[in-house]
Amino acid sequence: MSEHGQILAVDDDPLVVRLIRMNLEKAGYRVRGASSGAEALDLIASQLPDLVILDLMLPGIDGYEVCRRIREFSLVPVVMLTAKGDQVDKLRGFELGADDYLTKPFAPPELLARVRAVLRRSQQGASAATPSVFRCGDLAVDFVRRRVTVGGDPVKLTPTEFLLLQELALNAGKVLSHAHLLTKVWGPEYRDDREYLWAYVRHLRRKLEADPERPARIKSEPGFGYVLECP
Repeated sequence: MSEHGQILAVDDDPLVVRLIRMNLEKAGYRVRGASSGAEALDLIASQLPDLVILDLMLPGIDGYEVCRRIREFSLVPVVMLTAKGDQVDKLRGFELGADDYLTKPFAPPELLARVRAVLRRSQQGASAATPSVFRCGDLAVDFVRRRVTVGGDPVKLTPTEFLLLQELALNAGKVLSHAHLLTKVWGPEYRDDREYLWAYVRHLRRKLEADPERPARIKSEPGFGYVLECP
């Protein structure tokens, strides 16, 4: 069975790229490699891959800067690849717009599971949404076109950010638990990974709130979850 997704693997270690290619091509993906940040940015702009697996420790332009530049022109899903398991590194990557992370050394089944989960999130559309457009004060979410505006001005969201906002919008006024949001947006295997949720709620607040430190829309229910409140 061929899944036909095109993956770009970015790592200066050819053995890592080979490992990624070997395992993902067995699952039906097409894999291209890049050994530097500059080469990766050129390929992303010209080849439009479906997903990027990005090592953080690259020579020259490091993975953080590559991720930041990617987000200036593309919403392609990014999985960070790092030898570090440090929480600060992961959160920094999330702040720059990465969608997931994988720590080296990784097992091939874990690699495949992460790729499938991220692609599943990026391809989730408005099928679960009943209204075509949701309005909350001056916030408007177009589920069909996957567009968000605040006060009429467009807001650029990554696929994961959009899915999180969509789930909150479809349940506006209802407090959703951490586990519910993680399961619906990231998948059941992520239901206990609250650091994902914390990072992405911060992202949304910075983009949607007049004062992210005193959110009026996306509010916390301490120890339980979040709610989207509308006037």
